[in-house]
Amino acid sequence: MRPIRFEEADGPERTQIGEGLVRVAVAADRLETGRAEGKYFLRHGDGCAVCGAAVSAGKPFYLDPDSGGILCETHGRERRGER
Repeated sequence: MRPIRFEEADGPERTQIGEGLVRVAVAADRLETGRAEGKYFLRHGDGCAVCGAAVSAGKPFYLDPDSGGILCETHGRERRGER
């Protein structure tokens, strides 16, 4: 499966997601629940699996559903075959 692009992160540690992405987040072992701000969140505080770049609030990032890794904009585009 191609990496999933998130338009912008909510913060450096997690981003709120909808029910449609819960299965993917569970499979990637990145689902977080039980917060007052919302029901489901994707954890990404460990940064890009390739280069270690941090995910910043308001910036795009990717989730590789096959590996469970988070990817920065550059490495996410590369994995998707985009320029």
